[in-house]
Amino acid sequence: MSVLIVTSLGDIVIDLHSNKCPLTCKNFLKLCKIKYYNGCLFHTVQKDFTAQTGDPTGTGAGGDSIYKFLYGEQARFFGDEIHLDLKHSKTGTVAMASGGENLNASQFYFTLRDDLDYLDGKHTVFGEIAEGFDTLTRINEAYVDSKNRPYKNIRIKHTYILEDPFDDPPQLAEMILDASPEGKPKEEVKDDVRLEDDWVPMDEELGAQELEEVIREKAAHSSAVVLESIGDIPEAEVKPPDNVLFVCKLNPVTEDEDLHTIFSRFGTVISADVIRDFKTGDSLCYAFIEFENKESCEQAYFKMDNALIDDRRIHVDFSQSVSKLWSQFRQKDSQKGNGCFKCGSMDHVANECVGGNQASKFIVKDQNRQHGGGEGYDMVFEGDIAEAKREKREHSHDKEKVRRRSPHGYGEGKRQDRDDGRRQHRESRDRDRDRERDRRYDDGVSREKKQRERNERESREDEERRRGRRRQEMRDRDDHWSDKGRRRERDDERRDR
Repeated sequence: MSVLIVTSLGDIVIDLHSNKCPLTCKNFLKLCKIKYYNGCLFHTVQKDFTAQTGDPTGTGAGGDSIYKFLYGEQARFFGDEIHLDLKHSKTGTVAMASGGENLNASQFYFTLRDDLDYLDGKHTVFGEIAEGFDTLTRINEAYVDSKNRPYKNIRIKHTYILEDPFDDPPQLAEMILDASPEGKPKEEVKDDVRLEDDWVPMDEELGAQELEEVIREKAAHSSAVVLESIGDIPEAEVKPPDNVLFVCKLNPVTEDEDLHTIFSRFGTVISADVIRDFKTGDSLCYAFIEFENKESCEQAYFKMDNALIDDRRIHVDFSQSVSKLWSQFRQKDSQKGNGCFKCGSMDHVANECVGGNQASKFIVKDQNRQHGGGEGYDMVFEGDIAEAKREKREHSHDKEKVRRRSPHGYGEGKRQDRDDGRRQHRESRDRDRDRERDRRYDDGVSREKKQRERNERESREDEERRRGRRRQEMRDRDDHWSDKGRRRERDDERRDR
């Protein structure tokens, strides 16, 4: 008498002790025949101890015997069939999991190691594994939580009766299904935090190249979330505009209007901005070219890469800067956090923006531009420095500067402003150098005076010490001769006596 159990980790064949435990074996066989165990979880796996299943609810607190289906609710449980010669002595022993004495229903367990004599006399042993010990080993090695439930579900897929010595009760015929059910039992408690038994790791499901692409996308998204958190970009899903080109390796003498003229043959150029140093105004040898449409931008990308401009081979790529969008986002006033910073509409947010034609309500100001004004592109973190530069220029000039823009960019007014900035920079540098020289001279004079005073003070102290020593020597000499005279007088007096 045996049963084949197909699990999500492999097959197990069980031999039953039908002669010694007929009540238990009949319950197990008939439950298998009506497909009661199909889809049941191994809800408790205790490593090197037991693996328990047979509960359609998946909680370990449910399950009914076949006798309930045959005779009613009062027959839900049946009695123990404990024999002293049937012990938990070896791995693969099959026994009933009961709720107490004579409270057996549908749950059963497999032993996962030898000599579990602790369970002898407490549970009904009704079979043992004949084949499938490798499957039992995989069940034993499953990762489980603190409640001994596997993180990845282990299910009984099907049960097949290989030999049944018991006749079927008449009521059983209408319970036998035409086909074996698949999936979860209807009674199973919903749990969405577990991996299903058919789950396959991504590295086993995808190829090496596809897996690398997925990992790269996830890493990029994680980096974007970090940048959003620290305030470098307005949102993680923000994308750079697709009508802007990034041009680098420029000659320092190349001007905005030069690039405007050259790239205009591919379509309408909205702006051509060479990025410059915010202090000196010198070109940083890269620029942003904004076209009216995406097609013109793509055409320029394919035609202008490695082209020769002012004796330099330039490199052209699509822009990855979101600085212009970020500048607009930062300049929102009281309605910060509402509306779309891309198109200016207040009826949706940036994530829902479809690129409408609404006029933007956010105006890019001159305060955040590296070249001193206009609608160009800049580095995000240079905003505060550019603001300080603008304020300095406003306070240093009494006369208002007038910029004259040529049809293709900034013209003579811009060059004049840049020359004025350079001249002011040189004057400021010269003033700083003069102040430093004066400070060093004053420091030198002060140190020399202090040294001279210190030397004079030490000379006076040495002279006082020498005079003191001479006075002491004179007093000692006087005392010596006085003592000598007094001794001579005493000697004379003695001789006269």
